[in-house]
Amino acid sequence: MRDALWVFGYGSLLWNPGFPVAERRLARLDGWHRSFCMRSIHHRGTETEPGLVLALDAAAGAACHGVVLRAEPGSEAATLAYLRERELISSAYFETELDVVFEDASDGLTSLAYVIDPDHVQYCGGLPLEDQAQIIARAAGGMGPNDEYLFNTVEHLIELGIEDPDLSWLAARVRTLKGQ
Repeated sequence: MRDALWVFGYGSLLWNPGFPVAERRLARLDGWHRSFCMRSIHHRGTETEPGLVLALDAAAGAACHGVVLRAEPGSEAATLAYLRERELISSAYFETELDVVFEDASDGLTSLAYVIDPDHVQYCGGLPLEDQAQIIARAAGGMGPNDEYLFNTVEHLIELGIEDPDLSWLAARVRTLKGQ
């Protein structure tokens, strides 16, 4: 077992980690970007009408700003089991360890991260933003409406001072599509 379990959060882990968190720090993951590039057939959509969820998608020169979450000491094994059940519900994500850099310019660390498998059938990288908005506006799954996932993520990114122009545009467009 590891001494400390750190997990990189860039989407729903920002607002719903689901495990006891001892510490949160703003961090950046270089070489990856936050993207609605995974069809959701469980949590935010169904097999007949998939939604979209965020994933870390590899991209040269990219950087994903988010947080690293340190699991409460003594909860590491339970946290890892929980995350595997939640994040690996299908085989679309790879569980990996990646180096993150703290945003306050102090040293970074190695963190657990869930990244998309670009060869998986649920991968849909490169969808135009308008197509993403249309899907998110109508999809719902076992964890609720797809737009709720988007709105919660954008709200928490704003609270953290993290700018994501694509997600902000998507949130505004989905609200327009839904007449909000």
